[in-house]
Amino acid sequence: MIAELADSARRAADAAIALPSSTSDPQHYISAVDDLDTFGLRAMTRVLRGALPDNVVRGEDEIAAHLRVAPRHRWLLRRWLAELTARQWITRQPRGYGTPREQHIPARAELRQVCADLGFAPELAQFFARANRALPDLLRDRVLAQELLFPNGDFRTAEAAYRTNPINHYLNAATREIITWAVRELEPVRAPVRILELGAGVGGTTADLVTALSSSRVDYHFTDLSKFFLDTAHEQFAAYPWMRYGIVDLNADLPQQPACDIVLAANVLHNAKHCGRTLHELRKLLAPGGFLIFVESCREHCQLLTSMHFLMSPKPGGTPPGDTDIRAGTDRIFLSEHQWLDQLTLAGLRPHLVLPDADHPLAALGQRVFVARTLP
Repeated sequence: MIAELADSARRAADAAIALPSSTSDPQHYISAVDDLDTFGLRAMTRVLRGALPDNVVRGEDEIAAHLRVAPRHRWLLRRWLAELTARQWITRQPRGYGTPREQHIPARAELRQVCADLGFAPELAQFFARANRALPDLLRDRVLAQELLFPNGDFRTAEAAYRTNPINHYLNAATREIITWAVRELEPVRAPVRILELGAGVGGTTADLVTALSSSRVDYHFTDLSKFFLDTAHEQFAAYPWMRYGIVDLNADLPQQPACDIVLAANVLHNAKHCGRTLHELRKLLAPGGFLIFVESCREHCQLLTSMHFLMSPKPGGTPPGDTDIRAGTDRIFLSEHQWLDQLTLAGLRPHLVLPDADHPLAALGQRVFVARTLP
């Protein structure tokens, strides 16, 4: 049965994507992913050179003070230093860090060409470029990443990030196929099938899903932390009366949620303060035989460390996600694929499927859709 689902999800996902021409040569596509990292690393080094000129060695605290890094973004500074050190773009000495040096030149001269070869929309390339230029002010909290992602309240950049690119077309199509399959299996005995979507945001995953569910008997609870997203969703999905809307904080509100049959979480579980505890709460929330379907990035991209990751900084006085779980002491936000599988098993959830497969061209981007199930 699961093999049938896997084959169906693979076919649906592959049919939904128009891969960039670079994927005809897998190495060319992989080099575009590497170039994306390189542009992020170059942006980091440009900022750090202001605190680490030639022949100057400074520790993390001194660098943060020189750059006037907002306390809530200190974890990002540490991630930059760790990444640059691991890639030998910067040297760590007993007294601190030396001047960063670029170690190689990207194969593509411009960031927009990198994004084009990855199939990303021009709006996403423009967002990355704006963030790289604004890095000093982003670090100081003089500019917020939200202002760059939603310029004048415009959703096009966010949609380019979460919906209109090959990897999201693939993941959303796979998710749609998986959930419609799960609904068909549960509907004869559970109707209406109760679906809870966490962190629904701009509805990038929802929009591809609800049309496929329009003839099914479902109770769909669209949730997010932001009333702004809920108000927008009310208008966007007005044609679907079986949809409900509400604010749900996955770090605080899961124990109070009613039981459900399917939980969907696209690009949100990494925000859990303790991923193991959150998965355990989701298992208790799901009815016997219920499904957890979630999308997560399983690797960090350096270009995201200079842009999207600013969205993950805690509010002033708070701590970043993962401060007390398997990520503790690493300043990493994303778990690896194997770590997610281990955490699911420890939480009492049975992993069934992970897509795309390792040999798929889009696997290089590191994003995966996971399917797990409670025991019947």
